[in-house]
Amino acid sequence: MTLSSRLYTFASPKLPKHCARPQISPSFPLKYPPILTRSLPFASHFRRASLSFSTRSTAMGDAVDAGMDAVQRRLMFEDECILVDENDRIVGHDTKYNCHLMEKIESENLLHRAFSVFLFNSKFELLLQQRSATKVTFPLVWTNTCCSHPLYRESELIDENALGVRNAAQRKLLDELGIPAEDAPVDQFTPLGRMLYKAPSDGKWGEHELDYLLFIVRDVNVNPNPDEVADVKYVSRNDLKELLRKADAGEEGLKLSPWFRLVVDNFLFKWWDHVEKGTLLEAADMKTIHKLT
Repeated sequence: MTLSSRLYTFASPKLPKHCARPQISPSFPLKYPPILTRSLPFASHFRRASLSFSTRSTAMGDAVDAGMDAVQRRLMFEDECILVDENDRIVGHDTKYNCHLMEKIESENLLHRAFSVFLFNSKFELLLQQRSATKVTFPLVWTNTCCSHPLYRESELIDENALGVRNAAQRKLLDELGIPAEDAPVDQFTPLGRMLYKAPSDGKWGEHELDYLLFIVRDVNVNPNPDEVADVKYVSRNDLKELLRKADAGEEGLKLSPWFRLVVDNFLFKWWDHVEKGTLLEAADMKTIHKLT
């Protein structure tokens, strides 16, 4: 269905030289030197997935998570998230599966890089999505436009101007909401801040993310992917306040994602003012990492 900013420059950490080389096309120029992947000189600081996909799948998935949705299951083992420390320095990579296991999060302090997109239309209404029932973490909760992870691949490891994160955001807007790349150019995303939080989902699964908050003002075409999204809607400020009231009161079984609620409670409404005034860059602070755990 059809539904009716500029860049903020900042310095991000460089990829550590001891991380394994990302998988890239041979035609793309290499930025990082090859290394041995079985024995890292600083193994205590650089975690990576050491088992093959088939071994991980058998060891951690076949018996334990046989009931997991096939699409979500595939993504859990194929996607490699970017592991960072609390200063957003890259320390390695691991599967989406491991990064969302509360046991791993608690025992190994696994922290991965993420992003949250807040897309407004020309009427300054915010596009929200309800996560699909098959999502492993926080199914059927309402949240901001799109929430996901840059992956451990060349195009999403580019640190300059948060280009890697913005490339990932464009990719996931298409994957989840069917928003074409031309409707959401990477140079139209404005990174406003970063936050670090931890949130358990159901006891087994949870989130521990260093989250980039990306704002964009565009009129876009939306065609949600049912494997990812159960519903979508645009909300005004007052609509969102009513949504918050219902969630707080437990009405209609309505729930909000913990990261969205953190952004709402700490940043969103004052940043919404800048959306309407066209002054988003004045609100940007990419030097601070807000620890909201």
